[in-house]
Amino acid sequence: MNKVDIAIIGAGLVGQTLARALKDLPLQVALISDEPVILPVGTEPLLRVSAINSANQQALTELGAWQHMPAERLCAYTAMQVWDQDSFGRIEFDCREVAAEHLGHIVENQLLVNGLAKACATQDNLTFINGRISKILWGQQETMLMLDTDDVVACRLLVGADGANSFIRQQANLPLNFRDYGHTAIVANIRCSEPHNRVARQVFTPHGPLALLPMADPHTCSIVWSQQHQHARELMAKDEQAFAHQLSATSNSVLGPLELISERACFPLTMRYAREWVKDGVVIIGDAAHTVHPLAGQGANLGMQDALALAREITRLHQQGKDFSRQRYLRPFERARKAEAVKMIAAMDGFKSLFAGDDPLRKLLRGVGLSATNAIPALKRQWIVRAMGL
Repeated sequence: MNKVDIAIIGAGLVGQTLARALKDLPLQVALISDEPVILPVGTEPLLRVSAINSANQQALTELGAWQHMPAERLCAYTAMQVWDQDSFGRIEFDCREVAAEHLGHIVENQLLVNGLAKACATQDNLTFINGRISKILWGQQETMLMLDTDDVVACRLLVGADGANSFIRQQANLPLNFRDYGHTAIVANIRCSEPHNRVARQVFTPHGPLALLPMADPHTCSIVWSQQHQHARELMAKDEQAFAHQLSATSNSVLGPLELISERACFPLTMRYAREWVKDGVVIIGDAAHTVHPLAGQGANLGMQDALALAREITRLHQQGKDFSRQRYLRPFERARKAEAVKMIAAMDGFKSLFAGDDPLRKLLRGVGLSATNAIPALKRQWIVRAMGL
């Protein structure tokens, strides 16, 4: 029997961020995962990356995790360029417009997980438990978790940070809204003829957006190419040379001829939004509570902010002598984070709708909108500061 105050299911970026943010509390925390937490990364860049904004980088630094990131694998991007393939619309953001050194970092996901795991390994109030939950017994004061390893964990608060297909969300009967975005995201690493100059680029096409994210090597980018399902299948079916040629054409050859240097992976994009995040004894965060379109690269940032906000709320409630496992006390956290998730989902839906298709009126609207925003310094600065999470 492992008896803890808080059991976190899922040892990814969000789950570990929460665990680490609870490091100074006199509470016992268990982090439960059925997969190894630290994985070797090799010398070649991995496919899955995240654009970590400045606010979350600062949080990771304060948690003692950013210091474990290998500097030679990080890319601090200093500018962003966004344009519409079918109109005159274009906007550019530069960190110098807000007197900052950079806008954020492009980081391989596993590096983030490894860095957090190394920080968490020094934590006295945290126990890593390997295993898969086979059964949950819900009680009024504590929850019992039966693992496939025959271990048993009893906790006051169960936190589901176990991803989009969350087992905890399903077992707790937390209702979910979901919708197919109609897009499949293709991810890969490419070599560019021209240096990326630490600029993150995104082009909107009638079939969906293409993001070119700068990596540590000045001639390497990670791509996230979100396309309508049929068009994505056609792209995945092309050989490497034909795929790279199509990629170069779609990006207007801003980085010259491109070369595919990794395998390609793809996954369908679905909007998910849990209508309830909290019940007595259980709460969900991150992708377990919401998934958004990757066109703004904010999924990881949103999930990390869930974890940090929950840690702050648990800390406040504990200091006030209140039971942090009760639904009524966790309502303020739920309301605040649901509002942020709804705003992000609505913004992504708006962008996706505005930039979809080749309707002449929409082309004009988005061209005027991007160009007008680019011409108003005060408005641009607001966009930049928000993108940085500040």
